[in-house]
Amino acid sequence: MSIFEQGVPKDFKTPTDLPTDDTQHDRWQKANRSWWQSHPMRYDWLDDVGAEEFSREFYVEIDRRFFESVRAYMPWRRTPFDPLIDFEALAEQDVLEIGVGNGSHAQLLASHARSFTGIDLTDYAIESTSRRMECFGIDATVKQMDAEHLEFPDDSFDFVWSWGVIHHSADTSKIISEINRVLRPGGRCVTMVYHRSLWFYYIYRGLIPGIFTGKFFQGKSLSHVVQTSGTDGAIARYYGISDWRALVSQYMEVDDVIIYGQQNELLPIPGSNLKERICSLLPDWLGRFFLTTCKQGSFLVSSQHKKA
Repeated sequence: MSIFEQGVPKDFKTPTDLPTDDTQHDRWQKANRSWWQSHPMRYDWLDDVGAEEFSREFYVEIDRRFFESVRAYMPWRRTPFDPLIDFEALAEQDVLEIGVGNGSHAQLLASHARSFTGIDLTDYAIESTSRRMECFGIDATVKQMDAEHLEFPDDSFDFVWSWGVIHHSADTSKIISEINRVLRPGGRCVTMVYHRSLWFYYIYRGLIPGIFTGKFFQGKSLSHVVQTSGTDGAIARYYGISDWRALVSQYMEVDDVIIYGQQNELLPIPGSNLKERICSLLPDWLGRFFLTTCKQGSFLVSSQHKKA
């Protein structure tokens, strides 16, 4: 009998499950790496990128798609993500990004930082981000590395950034501990993990797919339905705000938590070009009100700093 279903480990059973032994941990991490190696974030789920892979045009189109979706829920003043990142301050800071993907954040950060180091678990992400930096003539260090075991000395960085990554790892708490270790005293970290909101987790990802796929009638748990009905990654943890604060506070001081969500989360139907067109007609303020103000979105973004 397979220990996986649709690529998801069957023994990953709760929204914030952690491995109970080294064997389980290693199996989860192997599944995690394999999934992301095969499903890199290129934003080509519905439409082909339309440019040669790893070309300048390829990265420009990826960024256009990504930042267009971000603008709807997090409008910026000058640079994407500047509500969360003090780009001017980066000129005097050594920056680490955990999980570079195709390098959209890496390019923003490395273009402003005193030094930039990006890591990822997969071969694909390292190759793609390295080629991006070459295409745009940006000085950066990109390394393949497991964030649960950061290969840097203590107190190496002033700022750590990770967007939608660490909740996929076999043991998220290990990564938080490692981030704290490599941050300098007073250093700041911003992370995005998935949010266990009433709307997005329990209804949008759980109840509706569970009924329409028949999984509830097969005796599947809500957590299982969420993991196998559209969530990316072999595993993905979903944290409530209090869960996340309790976890991070063991290592760092939490400064702020804000919830964001993508516009397409307003419409609980499978992804399609039709869904995207309908969502594009909805006013951005409606998404920001329901998903951010009412805290029903899928992204839990927190800012924290290393305790003195």
